[in-house]
Amino acid sequence: MEKLIRIGMDTSKQVFQLHGVNEAEEPVLRKKLRRKEMVAFFQRQAPTVIGIEACGGAHHWGRVLEGMGHQVKLLPPQYVKAYVKRGKNDAADAEALCEAMSRPTMRFVGVKTAEQQAAQMLAGVRDRLVRRRTQLSNAIRGYATEFGLIAARGVDKLEALLARLQAEETETLPALARELFASQGKEYAQLQAQLKEIEAKLMTWHRQNETSRRLVKIPSIGPIGATLLVIKVPHPEGFRSGRHFAAWIGLTPKDHSTAGKVRLGVITRAGDEMLRSVLVVGATAVIRQARRGRGHPSPWLLELLKRKPPKLAAVALANKMARIAWKLMVSGQSYNPALARAISADKAA
Repeated sequence: MEKLIRIGMDTSKQVFQLHGVNEAEEPVLRKKLRRKEMVAFFQRQAPTVIGIEACGGAHHWGRVLEGMGHQVKLLPPQYVKAYVKRGKNDAADAEALCEAMSRPTMRFVGVKTAEQQAAQMLAGVRDRLVRRRTQLSNAIRGYATEFGLIAARGVDKLEALLARLQAEETETLPALARELFASQGKEYAQLQAQLKEIEAKLMTWHRQNETSRRLVKIPSIGPIGATLLVIKVPHPEGFRSGRHFAAWIGLTPKDHSTAGKVRLGVITRAGDEMLRSVLVVGATAVIRQARRGRGHPSPWLLELLKRKPPKLAAVALANKMARIAWKLMVSGQSYNPALARAISADKAA
């Protein structure tokens, strides 16, 4: 077989489609492999560049192939789609991957280590537990309302509501309802215990990670936000600037400009939803304190709140904090509050 300079590989659970080209950019490899044939095939190949879509299992195969001496490039699926000529099948996808990875302006995803994926799994488990807790608490509140019992907002008010539901007189609350509320209360307590355990592991991870400890000093970014930034962005140097990083998270407006006319819409909501929501929630907490005259908001933020609604200001602050976080992750520096206040004062002026 001729020397291969690139191989595009379309992956699935059991079937893998390969498309390789030689130095003259001519297709010389079109092959379908079963999962059990993958390792043996690439062990026989001379080291080359392999492109894979950044999807489920891609990081695993990236680590396996890099261990054999190959160079693996993971491509975002949305960037590959434009190179599919016509139709949708495995062979066309593999060819599109091979073509897309040759573009000089193409952006790639860094291959994660097994430890980085384990940390990302930890963040995902926490997110799932929080969603389940929210779903269950809303269900309990809704059922309780049907019996004329309500509680104030907040997770901390739910346990008091559950206690009231068990203390209600029999004629007010049917025995069946009392039994079901008790069952939901046990489920809620189990979720709380699981969530506390996961968050303890996240805090341990945060304390052991030097970058996460530096990021937590940024206003509006707490331990959860700092750990998510490190876990979700193991290769921050892959972004050219903080602006590109904020755009990847989805904190920049959609651009519909044409013919020299600038038309900006709502934020794109691209990138990682969990990371974006944590940054926005943290920024919202800072703005809530600033509007009450508490905390130490920057002059830039105070001027912004005079001109813009709070929600828009929260997104703008989250965008700014994301850029700062990127700079600290890339440079290895620590957050300097005095320098940040001086820069904000200049911008406000």
